[in-house]
Amino acid sequence: QVQLVESGGGLAQAGDSLKLSCVVSGRTFSSYGMGWFRQAPGKEREFVAGISGSGGRTSYTDNVKGRFTISRDNAKNTVYLQMNSLKPEDTAVYFCAADAAYNRYGDPRRYRYDYWGQGTQVTVSS
Repeated sequence: QVQLVESGGGLAQAGDSLKLSCVVSGRTFSSYGMGWFRQAPGKEREFVAGISGSGGRTSYTDNVKGRFTISRDNAKNTVYLQMNSLKPEDTAVYFCAADAAYNRYGDPRRYRYDYWGQGTQVTVSS
């Protein structure tokens, strides 16, 4: 059973930074494409960023490009989301997700992901 546990959420002011972490159980972490999604109240869960198993390739949704950075440490079974220049519209529950398909990463469609964390709340005030 693969488990994902997010941490690092909290309260921030506009312009602040936060770094989210997601620890993944299991011995095949480096084979998973990893993604971060978010869901604001009353909205659909949306793709934020994705990273390949090796960490060499990344992708982002347009409204976080240049502000957010996804990375991973395969030795620690952990994926990160560094969020800079936060805006109130970044307020959401953030989820990490694992895509077990071979050599795939950055797919924005939720159904492509096999495992999900429980989410961590990020609230940004103006």
